Amino acid sequence: MKALIAMSGGVDSSVSAFLIKESGMDCMGTTMRLYENDMIGEDLFGTCCSAKDTEDARAVCEKIGIDYRILHYEAQFEEQVIAPFVCAYENARTPNPCIECNRKLKFTALVEKLPEWGCDYLVTGHYARIEKDEETGRFLLKKAVDPTKDQSYVLYMMNQELLSKIRFPLGNLTKEKVREIAQQHGFVNAAKQDSQDICFVPDGDYVAFMQRYRGKKYPEGNFVDKEGNILGRHKGIVCYTIGQRKGLGISSESPYYVTAIRPETNEVVLGSNEDLFTTTLVAGNINLITTDRIEGEMHISAKIRYRHKEEPATVTQIADDRLQVVFDKPQRAITPGQAVVLYDGDVVVGGGTILYPSCKETCDCILYRTIV
Repeated sequence: MKALIAMSGGVDSSVSAFLIKESGMDCMGTTMRLYENDMIGEDLFGTCCSAKDTEDARAVCEKIGIDYRILHYEAQFEEQVIAPFVCAYENARTPNPCIECNRKLKFTALVEKLPEWGCDYLVTGHYARIEKDEETGRFLLKKAVDPTKDQSYVLYMMNQELLSKIRFPLGNLTKEKVREIAQQHGFVNAAKQDSQDICFVPDGDYVAFMQRYRGKKYPEGNFVDKEGNILGRHKGIVCYTIGQRKGLGISSESPYYVTAIRPETNEVVLGSNEDLFTTTLVAGNINLITTDRIEGEMHISAKIRYRHKEEPATVTQIADDRLQVVFDKPQRAITPGQAVVLYDGDVVVGGGTILYPSCKETCDCILYRTIV
């Protein structure tokens, strides 16, 4: 048996490679080159695609005695991740590019490489677990043992074919244990910090990145209340997301929050914190793992953001590619473009891209088709 190890240059993928090699499996490492400096207009130092990361990945592979190759996916990354990211913000969505990268590149593209390189499995440094349900024959995606590092939220899009060919060696380990293993074996990246923010926006200023990418500045417009009364001027709809309070530049007796964004009129709607709470969302571009289709009502827990606490809810599949999720208690700032992920205990049931409240159940607009 032979495994292809996805190497980011970080400590997690390095220890994953070591553990798989120690298990007796033949291995080779690879790094996906996703963008160049001129694509993002920034120095790549400190991102997951820098020359230093490639050097670190190569050094670990040499140390543990496995082959190493670099794969170039710059064009695919721009087309399938960067462009949809920009389009989403321009159309009042708050995207999660890591999920789209996992969906379209980091797993799908590498699994497709397995036969070409004579490999049986793909191994990554994600903190999650994959188990096979012997009764149903389905592969299940489960949370990591370490709740502080669990990444199951950004992996909900994995289908049965992917789950059958992927291994997550770190799913039963804590981050502390992973660093300990790296230090014991003298890996150059044992103390390396985890990458933060969006990889192709290393300075965190996504608006500046979008302006560079599009070669334009976004037009100002009106802040309005829910009755349509003008409250002031905004700097461009891409600068705001649902629930935002800071940076509005409007003084009032009670604080304002962004409650809706209207790209068709270039307006940003402001309201009170109470206006942000709702119980219902509808998701599209769905992927189900534990079943092919949800029949009737299913009681689950759901997350509407990566750092969001799971909350009890009832999910109903209202169309082939639509889920309706009704929470037991109102949730704050349900945001179109983000993912809702469904859990049954520590098992990922599935998930989808949030459409509601902007598009509601019947959404079939060009925006939806564009971003998903």
